[in-house]
This record gives sequence, C-alpha cells and structure tokens, in this order.
Amino acid sequence: MIKSLRGMNDILSEDYERFTYFINTATDVAQKYGFHFIETPLLEETALFKRSVGESSDIVGKEMYQFIDKGENDVCLRPEGTAGVVRAFIQKKLDKAGGTHRYFYHGSMFRYERPQKGRLRQFHQFGVESFGVDSVYEDANMIMMVADILSRCGIGYRLQLNSLGDNNCMPTYRDNLVKFVTECKDDVCEDCIRRLDTNPIRVLDCKNDKCQSLYANAPKLINNLCDSCEDDFSKLKKILNDNDISYEIDTNLVRGLDYYSKTAFEFVSDDIGSQSAIAGGGRYDRLVEFLDGRPTPAVGFAMGIERLMELIKMPEASQEGYYIGAMDEEAVDLVVKLSHKKRKTDKVTIDYKAKNFKNHIKAADKVNAKYFCIIGSNEIESSTITVKDLENKTETTISLEEF
Repeated sequence: MIKSLRGMNDILSEDYERFTYFINTATDVAQKYGFHFIETPLLEETALFKRSVGESSDIVGKEMYQFIDKGENDVCLRPEGTAGVVRAFIQKKLDKAGGTHRYFYHGSMFRYERPQKGRLRQFHQFGVESFGVDSVYEDANMIMMVADILSRCGIGYRLQLNSLGDNNCMPTYRDNLVKFVTECKDDVCEDCIRRLDTNPIRVLDCKNDKCQSLYANAPKLINNLCDSCEDDFSKLKKILNDNDISYEIDTNLVRGLDYYSKTAFEFVSDDIGSQSAIAGGGRYDRLVEFLDGRPTPAVGFAMGIERLMELIKMPEASQEGYYIGAMDEEAVDLVVKLSHKKRKTDKVTIDYKAKNFKNHIKAADKVNAKYFCIIGSNEIESSTITVKDLENKTETTISLEEF
C-alpha cells in the first residue's frame, strides 16, 4: 500500500470543516480590514528565499525542498509566504506605482524538518502583508486583525511585543550584544557561536535553556532605542491600550534579518505545548528594496493553521439544506431531476438507492438536513411532494412543478 509522505497529512471530514471554517473566518476579517486576496506560486526561484529569508537561516540551510528542474533552474517549494508576495509586488511594478497595497493569502508551505504535533513538512499558513504605509497605526492594525481572527475562532492567546529599532539604533546594540556573547563564549551553544558571525541578534531566540539563562543578563534592545523608535513603540502601546488589546513586553523577541525593523510581535497559546507561537509578524521596511524594488515601508503577519486546528471552537452546527430520497426504484430518476433543479438555490443531499421511510430519516439526520422529502409511487401519481421541516417539526405539501 502506498502511503502519504512523512509529515504530509490528509485533511478530511471534521478536520476539513475546521480548516475551512478558519480560512473563511480569517478571510472575512481581512476583507473587513480592507485587504484583498493574492495567490502566488508554490514554486519559486531558490534565490528569492536565499535573499529574503537569509542563507544563514535554518530554513534555507536545512529545510527547503530545493531541486534543479528540467530547465536547469534552481527552484524550491515555498517555505513561507512573504517573499513571494513581495516578489509579485515588485514584478507588477506596484512599488513604483506608490499608494497603499494590502493583501492576504492562504496556502501550503513546505519545510523539511522533523514532523511533530502542529509542525508538518507540508503545512498551511494564513498571511497578510501591507505595503506603502509608514505608520505605527498600521502595525497596530495588523495586531488587532490577528486578535479579531483568534477571538472569532474562540482561541485564547497572549500577545508578546518588542521593538527591533532601526538603522539608527540597531548597529550599536548589535555591537554591544556581540561583545556580551563573546565574553561568555565558552558557555553558549554552537548555534549561538555560529550566529555571532552571521546573524548575531538571533542568539536571543536560542531555545537552549543554558543560553537563555545567560541572555537574561544581556543588553536589551528596548533600552537602546533611538528617540524615533522609542516614540513609535510608545505610540503602539497606547493604541493597543486604547483598544483593550493586552500585551506583554518580551525583550528577547527578535527577527534575525537586517530588513526587519521596529515592531515585532507574536501571539502565543498556553494550550499547545512547547510549540506555543500561533501567529507572528512585524515591520520589514527594507525587504522590498532588498529584493531590488523601490524602498517601500511594509508590515505583515502569518498564522500557522495546523497549530490552531485543535484550538478552534466551532459554532454549533445548524440544520441546512434538503434531503431527498426515493421509496422505490422508479422514483430514483425523479429524485435526481428534482435535486438538480433545487441545487440552484439550496444544498441538497440525495440517495440513489430506494429505502424505507425509517432509513431515509436516519440518513437525513446524519447529514443534518433541515428539510426532508421522499418520493414514491404516491408522489409520482399525485405530482406532489411533502416537505418536512425537521427543525420546526412542520410539513407542507406542494406540487412537483413548484418544488
């Protein structure tokens, strides 16, 4: 028997209902915020992610599904969504058009890592990207959108917040951090030593407990912000306070690449174990320029859907649609004809096999139908059909022509 590849799961039945409920809910919220859908390819040039995600990152170094295609192109399955959206933004010359451009997307991402609960090799993200707005209000807008999506899905969360500064304050802080880590070099892990040369700020994100205990005493970026970044961060906190969005300051919350700046945020859950991050984002004002576009302020976020699945509280299922059944074989063709007509306006479930009344009722209950109709010789002879409302326990007899 051929089985699915490790870390690539099927989405069926109840999981599918949760999955589509989340997508529909998140889409509705994003559209209410004035964002528009964008679809980018699953397959992109590898260079796009090497430049945007960073060659020193674990994603590029260890986790990408990368290969040479039949045209000798170096390509890979997308490991995240932002880079493809930025590439499309530049390719369509929207960076030169000016104005504000707001997009949301959802789809599969691929990373070759050890599969575990909430983390698969093929996984799904819902993401949002905004271009052209150089304002902390847009950062707050993103955070409030995530909060609205999670609240609509009944998911509890804690919001963690930090500021990464900008080109005025980050370089000095980076030097101070490198000096601090270098002084305790013998006590930190090999990954942190490697990051000192490639991506020093990422040491703060190290998952090694010994390293984390050391970094509790490391310089804090939030204490080294320039006046402009300090003002923006204070304004962001005020906006969140004014809109009743609770948050915690996490001074070790970082994004390790140079084009990230100022706001960084994560939503975490205490209900899913060690993989607690359920959404994350921040400002990346230099990424468009980094990928050869015109300098454009930008901010966005992404949510891993698999991590949310068990947290989503589904609304109580309501009865909907029609169930139409045949009492005998000669009625089956008429059932098919009536259902085809009715599906222009309503959901209809039918059964191609003739059954007795009791078995049809069981089938209607199983699909949670609101209306129940059966057709037999009597209905064919009288050219009428009785429609039972299973929710309100009423019934109406109408002509087959009117049905």
